[in-house]
Amino acid sequence: MAKKLVYIISDIDKALEFEWAATYLSPYFDMQFILLNPADSDLENFLKNNDIPVYRVLYSSQKDLLPAFKDVYRILKKIKPDIVHCHLLAANIIGLSAAKLVKVKKRIYTRHHSSYHHVYHKHGILYDKFSNKLATNIVAISPIVKDILVNWEKVPEKKVKIVPHGLPENLFSNINNEDIELIKTKYNFEGYNPVIGVISRFTEWKGVQYIIPAFKLLLDEYPHAKLVLANATGDYENEINNLLMQLHADSYVKINFEPNMPALFKTFDVFVHTPIDNHSEAFGQVYIEALAGGIPMVCTLSGIANECVKHLENAIVVDYKNSNEIYNGIKLILENKNIREKLINNAPLSVKQYTVENKFNLLKQIYNE
Repeated sequence: MAKKLVYIISDIDKALEFEWAATYLSPYFDMQFILLNPADSDLENFLKNNDIPVYRVLYSSQKDLLPAFKDVYRILKKIKPDIVHCHLLAANIIGLSAAKLVKVKKRIYTRHHSSYHHVYHKHGILYDKFSNKLATNIVAISPIVKDILVNWEKVPEKKVKIVPHGLPENLFSNINNEDIELIKTKYNFEGYNPVIGVISRFTEWKGVQYIIPAFKLLLDEYPHAKLVLANATGDYENEINNLLMQLHADSYVKINFEPNMPALFKTFDVFVHTPIDNHSEAFGQVYIEALAGGIPMVCTLSGIANECVKHLENAIVVDYKNSNEIYNGIKLILENKNIREKLINNAPLSVKQYTVENKFNLLKQIYNE
């Protein structure tokens, strides 16, 4: 008889990660979902369309904490799961607490953030430590996250397992020229060269504020360059917009959301990602995506890049908070054909281990221990 596995997730609308989880894990487990959301979501609709049981619990802010806890407790008591796996802060607090009271023996949460609470919201460390105590197992999505759990928050090392994120193996193989041309037309890339891509929320630790001055320097030599800023929203938006005022309006484009991210990546001549230290990124999916797509990359080392990015082998690594180095790195890729081709050829080979299949095989091992 298959073990009963319940995923509890908060504040998620569209998330391929959890669609993949449902697809890969439901054949092996009696899998159900509890979604803490204020309304329906793309994820809920996906689960319903694929006949995977899903419960929606009303949650929009901390005022809903107690009623949401009561609802989750009632659902878990009815399901009697063998394993509960929680994702994101509200789900961790509510789901792990309810699972403990229902006496679920295996209570897991995935740590999706890294040092964020330690640096920016110290009160959040209390929530993290509460989750650490309630969980029987913690999934760290990179070695840097494990380091923070074990050495910063004093979690017993045996409690923490590293399970990196992964990509479908065919993510970039299905992209054709028509998809790429549609993106260029949609965002008016035609006639611009080179295209410098950034896929990053506008938040201080992502380091976008150091990319824009580098691009301004590049415009002096490449007046037809285009800067693409995707996922262009966040709490640092005013600061970023002030920097963008120093550029010609037609030299950059902001994209809030693009569903066909692989095709967008393929429009970039250079991809740039520059978090401000080695621990701000918990994982950094865009590192893996750029490498898997063979997109020449200029980056700082943070999150999973600490493990898989090698300077002059599969990317150009630059120092933190350094616009001049970012500029020089972009120029090196644009003007040195041998280095550019080396990066393009080596990049996909360096991330072959980061697959969706490997990720869920590791999770299956944890569930079955």
